Parts: sequence; structure tokens; C-alpha cells
Amino acid sequence: MTLLDVNDIHAYYGNIHALKGVSLQVKEGEIVTLIGANGAGKSTTLRVISGLLDPRMGTVTLSGENLKAYKAHQLVSKGVAMVPEGRGVFARLTVSENLEMGAYHRRDRDGIASDFQKVYELFPRLAERRNQVAGTLSGGEQQMLAMGRALMARPRLLLLDEPSMGLAPLLVETIFDIITEINQTGTTILLVEQNAQMALHVAHRGYVLQTGQIVLHDEASALQKNPMVQKVYLGIE
Repeated sequence: MTLLDVNDIHAYYGNIHALKGVSLQVKEGEIVTLIGANGAGKSTTLRVISGLLDPRMGTVTLSGENLKAYKAHQLVSKGVAMVPEGRGVFARLTVSENLEMGAYHRRDRDGIASDFQKVYELFPRLAERRNQVAGTLSGGEQQMLAMGRALMARPRLLLLDEPSMGLAPLLVETIFDIITEINQTGTTILLVEQNAQMALHVAHRGYVLQTGQIVLHDEASALQKNPMVQKVYLGIE
């Protein structure tokens, strides 16, 4: 069943036509990745889906419901949570306080307490540092915290924007293992990622974005074998 349907989106920054008719679908339970060069429009697509940028044309629907009427903070209650590029943690708050912020719209205390435990089980390093100020964490720990904060919203759809950016190779593998684990617990994921090799390794399907347009869409395994993808995004001649 289709969870997210992005249909013919046109988005602008001033006079710059950033997205030129982008359409994509994400089915329940999938990891779908969006790959492309810097400036291709990947993050802009996530900004439109999450309500941070209004498109001039096109629609975004979640389980068949048009999201146009909702602001970004209202979409969290609808089940859409985003981990932004650059992590965006609250630097002066502790780890546990950051996680609390992820559940700000919820009123189910028992459920929140249970989700705290789930996040700490998923990210043991955060459990060890629960009282540490977020601004003093390493880059990898801040990425884990940003992901954990989003999970505290109990999202149906998790949007991940460049989760591996700036991380050491070993930590990149850890983050992608966790992404797979999150998906296996039932969370649908739309992943924007510069590291196409890792993204296609964990994803079910993928879209290739070039200068604001989708130019290729296929199963992730097929994209890994595609000559254009191999040459341009995987570094295989």
C-alpha cells in the first residue's frame, strides 16, 4: 500500500526553479532512497514533503490525504518526522531533554517512557550520555540523537537527510545498520544520501534526481547494476 505519494512537484527559491515536476512514491514498510549530486534537489524534496517549503504546483499525499493544509509542526502529529541535514540538535539541552522534544506533541506518558527505552536500546551510546549536553557530543553521537529524537514522535514516515555526512567510515556503517533496524521495526523511510553505495545497499527502491528532475527509478539492486549509476554515483568505470 502506498504511504507517500509525491505528484508533479514544482518548487522554487525565489526565481530559481529547484524542483521541476518531481514525482515519487513510498510504500508502507519500504526504505526508498533519493540519490543525486549536490544541488540536484534532494533536500528540497524533503523540505516540501515535511512542510518546510510550499510547492507552487503539485501535491503531496500521505495515505491518500493531501498534506497541503498542514504546517510542518502539524505534520509531526500526522506521522511525518524529519532528521535534517546537519543534525540540528538542541546544543544546550541534554540528550534526554532533546529526546523529550521529539515527543512534545504526545500525551501518552507510558508510551513516551517506553519509547525512551527503545531509543536507548537502539543507541546504547545515548543511554550512557543521557545527562550530557548535546553540544558536547561527537558528530556521530549527535546524528544518533537526531534520529532518536525523530523516533520519539512515533513516525509512520521517517525522512532522513544525509545521515552519513561528516562521519567516519566505521560510524557510517553503524548508522546504516541502525537505519535497517529501524525499518525492520515497521517504520517507513525516505532516505536522501550522498553515499549512493550505502544508500542502495539498504534501500528497497531508489530514485535518481538530476537538476530538479527524476531521471531514473528502479529497484535498488537494479540501480546498483545500472551503467550510468555506476559511473556517476558509485565511481565504477
